[in-house]
Amino acid sequence: MSAASTSVKIGDNSQEMPVKSGTVGPSVIDISKLYAQTGMFTYDPGFTSTAACESKITYIDGDEGVLLYRGFPIEQLAEHGDFLETCYLLLYGELPTAAQKSDFDYRVTRHTMVHDQMQRFFQGFRRDAHPMAVMVAAVGALSAFYHDSTDITDAHQRMIASMRMIAKVPTLAAMAYKYHIGQPFVYPLNELDYTSNFLRMCFAVPAEDYKVNQVLSRALDRIFILHADHEQNASTSTVRLAGSSGANPFACIAAGIACLWGPAHGGANEAALKMLEEIGHVDNIPKFIAKAKDKNDPFRLMGFGHRVYKNYDPRAKIMQKTAHEVLAELGIKDDPLLDIAIELERIALHDEYFIEKKLYPNVDFYSGITLKAMGFPTEMFTVLFAVARTVGWIAQWKEMIEDPSQKIGRPRQLYTGATRREYTTTAQRR
Repeated sequence: MSAASTSVKIGDNSQEMPVKSGTVGPSVIDISKLYAQTGMFTYDPGFTSTAACESKITYIDGDEGVLLYRGFPIEQLAEHGDFLETCYLLLYGELPTAAQKSDFDYRVTRHTMVHDQMQRFFQGFRRDAHPMAVMVAAVGALSAFYHDSTDITDAHQRMIASMRMIAKVPTLAAMAYKYHIGQPFVYPLNELDYTSNFLRMCFAVPAEDYKVNQVLSRALDRIFILHADHEQNASTSTVRLAGSSGANPFACIAAGIACLWGPAHGGANEAALKMLEEIGHVDNIPKFIAKAKDKNDPFRLMGFGHRVYKNYDPRAKIMQKTAHEVLAELGIKDDPLLDIAIELERIALHDEYFIEKKLYPNVDFYSGITLKAMGFPTEMFTVLFAVARTVGWIAQWKEMIEDPSQKIGRPRQLYTGATRREYTTTAQRR
């Protein structure tokens, strides 16, 4: 990192602040000593202009529509690799050799079982409990079952905890799904790959043999790759903030899952699918486009635009292709939702209103259609997001723990409440 400085003038006083540059992307002004030198804080709601950490994991260029994992374009990883290879890359910084990949796959596969007493834990929930509520509790509870991997100061225990979560979160997700629909749990099968194993745990039943559809398995694997990490988003920042206190890794990931549950974050693909269902038919699109353009109408087009991407979301291009592959494999030739999605995309890429506001289709626009076609109910969409994002959270948590400059997170505030007041007794109050 290169070092320079900039001058910050407050009244008659001027202070020099270091400027730090990364390998790519905007430089940052180091204001860590601003309060000590000036007695003032900065004010940045949502931290939209604040770099809370230094990271080597994921880079996003929202203006150009670029997403890189450890420098590798998301398009190349999704096209040529698999999810566990991406997991290795995010955790260790390099793509694995054949031997490293084989060893990593072996270790993950043999950690997919969960403690048998976890079954009793699930039975404590109502059958109609939302699967995300179950996931928050179940992942947090892993720390009660695996005491030998909660010491964050021990590098070996950190590694064991990381492997356990990558391996066991899909098992817990499948158990949450099975419990929700009233079917018995299906144990993992070591001979299957990661996503094939997950599909079998979700959709197999004891009454008959289950054969994994490799087209669907590959599609889900690609979906997992696309969602594995996304820089310092709300849930990742939550994991880092929880981790900065020294909390055990299982608790930190549970905190990330809780944050992901929010409809403005992980629930966006479900919202996009509901919007397509509300539109109902291609012929109704003009009416809804007019509603979207009307400032006085509360209707909003879901699945368009992105907090970071001001260009076409690179993940959306891959997701569009994946949606077509899944629908073709399942024989869904005339899917009204896909027809609506394609026409909406065409309009968004050519209509001046969308172009001016940079409302391009994002990854959520197509992923809801794809997951629905696979057989997942909408309440499972965010759970699948959590399965994919677990490795990103772990990589970010691991990087933070191993950063010697890391401090406990402590945002400051602009206080606008009452100033000092004196206490009065009940009898004195009027």
